[in-house]
Amino acid sequence: MASLTTPICDFNQPAPQFNLLGVDGQYWTLDKARGQNGLLIMFISNHCPYVKAIHARLVQDTQILRDQFGINSLAIMSNDTTQYPEDAYENMQTVAQNWQFPFAYVIDPTQETAKAYGAVCTPDFFGYNAQLQLQYRGRLDESRKETAPQGVRRDLLEALKQVAQTGQGPQEQIPSMGCSIKWR
Repeated sequence: MASLTTPICDFNQPAPQFNLLGVDGQYWTLDKARGQNGLLIMFISNHCPYVKAIHARLVQDTQILRDQFGINSLAIMSNDTTQYPEDAYENMQTVAQNWQFPFAYVIDPTQETAKAYGAVCTPDFFGYNAQLQLQYRGRLDESRKETAPQGVRRDLLEALKQVAQTGQGPQEQIPSMGCSIKWR
């Protein structure tokens, strides 16, 4: 399992369009997912230990962003489910239900959406402002394969609060680290 880090933020890059099936049975698009002050697009998977280590914080922080700052979130699973059956749609439904995801969790079966975004790993975070211009491409926090201790800086939450308030993300961003996207 290769560990990768994300590239630096390409500020103001527009968010690519998509139309993907969610675990709720609905199709989700960029416009349907966006919040008043922005949108967080996350590439995650069910089997990745880096993602498993942040489930609780991801749920907490995305709720705060939605409820207090008007930034909605959407998670995309782009891995090859033939080679990684733990990431299959039915298992996505189970994970979303078990963790009570407060965001849409969608599948990218062709991997075209992951390619359009330039996603490289899980988790890979793309934080957009109200105009859907990229402002954040960094980590959630110090967590890796283990959950970081309580009290660490919540990089993603702090950055997207700034995006909601100013429309711009911080210049200094620490890359996310995770398992490589499992390409076909």
